[in-house]
Amino acid sequence: MGLAERRKVMGYSQERFAAVVGVDRTTVGRWDRGETTPEAIHRPKMAEALQLGLAELDALLTPPPADFPECTASPPCDRHGSEGIDDMIRREFLRIMVVAGSLTTLAPDDADAIAEAVDRGSAEDFRLMNGHLWQVYQLARSKSSVNTVVKDQLGALNEALKESSRAGGLYEVAGDLFQLSGELSFDGNRYTDAAASYALAAEASSHARAYDLWACALVRHAYVDVYERRYTEAAETLDVARRVAKRGNSALSTRYWVASVQAEVYAGLQDLGACEKALGEAQRVADLATPVHPGGWLRFDGSRLAEERGARYVQLGRLDLAEETLRRALETKTLSRGQSFRRRGAVLVDLAAVGAKRHDAEQVVTYGGEALRLAKKTGSGYIARRLQALQGDLRTCRRNRRVVELNAEINAL
Repeated sequence: MGLAERRKVMGYSQERFAAVVGVDRTTVGRWDRGETTPEAIHRPKMAEALQLGLAELDALLTPPPADFPECTASPPCDRHGSEGIDDMIRREFLRIMVVAGSLTTLAPDDADAIAEAVDRGSAEDFRLMNGHLWQVYQLARSKSSVNTVVKDQLGALNEALKESSRAGGLYEVAGDLFQLSGELSFDGNRYTDAAASYALAAEASSHARAYDLWACALVRHAYVDVYERRYTEAAETLDVARRVAKRGNSALSTRYWVASVQAEVYAGLQDLGACEKALGEAQRVADLATPVHPGGWLRFDGSRLAEERGARYVQLGRLDLAEETLRRALETKTLSRGQSFRRRGAVLVDLAAVGAKRHDAEQVVTYGGEALRLAKKTGSGYIARRLQALQGDLRTCRRNRRVVELNAEINAL
């Protein structure tokens, strides 16, 4: 028995069930058809109305596994059809942005005015859920596990955009959600998808005139070029981000995050003076009153600057300064307790890089091996990317058997 059948057995029409749960009738329709799944916040009321336990409700909402033919051909068959779940997510949010762009074109001259009360309420609901999804994303060991709930949120936003008389605050909501979608793509090593997401986020944020949100989307877009070592292109994007951030809220840390990423770009361009200047600008975040960021799309508070400074010294070849700074960062309470796998993994890789540049195979294996184990344990695409970037430096120790084995294991990632 599915949700629709259970609902009817209990005597609920779609309209009445929607009223009990606190959603729109069209939402219940999507649940009935299996197009979306109910969010956690709605499930207790649903379980009560349907006289089910939460575990029973979860089982009701989980479709039985499909029977798949054995994969024998090469390449392996895709169990999600010709397009995987990530492609579905990308197609969905691209479609949403097309709708948003069309609404911008068709909106009346007063489209920038405050939206009607119903639109404001809808936007606030989305903001709250977006904030929750960012928290889930940050805490998840496997970032891909967040894909499905983000896809559901994108679908709900699309419906709201279509049904609203004007987009109002939904543009800002879209800019927020597209950045999260981009983070999922980036962490999955899909750089082109991530860049598309961040571009859409910047466009939506610009429509909303949400300057801090807009600048953060540009920073994330620049990261795509940074990780492909396209430093000149990244510098151009970050310069625009800096100018946009200046028009934002000076109480937030946006402009200092821009400076922090600019330091990485200048280090990549081997410009020590510009790098030090940008790091000094980023350090000014400490002068702000707390809280300096709302969480979610902006999380820069300066707590990572020590490890980032160490990473910049590695890029610039200042190995003594780099090792001292990185070891100190690794011993901080946040990293030693394992609260940030990505941050700890990055520091470990940088320390391994220092060892490689010194032809110290023991240091390479010690820190690189620990980073590798962390990448396998967490499934982090970010740590895997950092390890893959390390492989170029490993050639300095290519005669060492343990380093060769480490390199082979990184290849397997």
